[in-house]
Amino acid sequence: MTTSLHPAPPAARTRAAAPRARFTDLVAAEWIKLWSLRSTPWTLGLATLFVVGAAALAAKADYDNFPFYDPEARREHMFSLGDAFPQEGYLTLMLVAASLGALTVVSEYGSGLIRTTTAAVPARGAVVLAKAVVTAAVWTVTGVLVAGGSFAVSQAILAGRDAAVSVTDPVSVRAIAASALLAPVCALIGLCLGVLIRHTATTMVTVTFLLLMLPTMFSADKRWSAELSHLMPGIAWGRLVTDWMPPPRPDYFPATVTESWLVLAAWPLLLLIPALLTIRRRDV
Repeated sequence: MTTSLHPAPPAARTRAAAPRARFTDLVAAEWIKLWSLRSTPWTLGLATLFVVGAAALAAKADYDNFPFYDPEARREHMFSLGDAFPQEGYLTLMLVAASLGALTVVSEYGSGLIRTTTAAVPARGAVVLAKAVVTAAVWTVTGVLVAGGSFAVSQAILAGRDAAVSVTDPVSVRAIAASALLAPVCALIGLCLGVLIRHTATTMVTVTFLLLMLPTMFSADKRWSAELSHLMPGIAWGRLVTDWMPPPRPDYFPATVTESWLVLAAWPLLLLIPALLTIRRRDV
């Protein structure tokens, strides 16, 4: 065996001296990649305006109809918290967040960029985790702005009828926190499904069916069906923003507050594990 006395070529020395990408570098790269798209701020801004606008319209409707309500409804004004978090606004937010979360992955598969990414960073699991960190951060900030804005605007309108609820009320705090958490949860669900499915159209159909259509197939007056519905993120969020405690009917089976928090936390975590395991084994 002989040892070469010739020095290594410059390119080889450069590759050998190149530092290994740290996790913070991956997060920074994903952050730049996300904000380099002009559609990102537009989508986040329009989604925020739509949800806050939906809350304002719901509150304005109850403001106008308030003189026609019976005395008990005017005294209890149980609609106040519901006006702050209307379903039409937050179901839209769920769909937008999940779609953008999925696009952070499936768009790279569609364009072929994923091959460059994985060639530059062989640790594919770290790439997915970096995408998850950026997605969670962006949508958490958006969720806080949306939840805080829709609550503030709706209660400012209802205050004209003395029907607003205080932000310090424990149920209000819980509802704001759950609504702020809903966006990052759905975005991470979309991202993980994008890693598992990889095809844009199939991922979008799956996300829409899972978050919006599947919960409507369950019934609240059959225990087995109600228990399954409680596992849906949208149903769990609906329970957390509702201020009633006793069931409206004896044959109604509501979820508990603790169960609903656990459901919101479990969805992204349970989907992230198979996503990390899958991306390490598949070819790109």
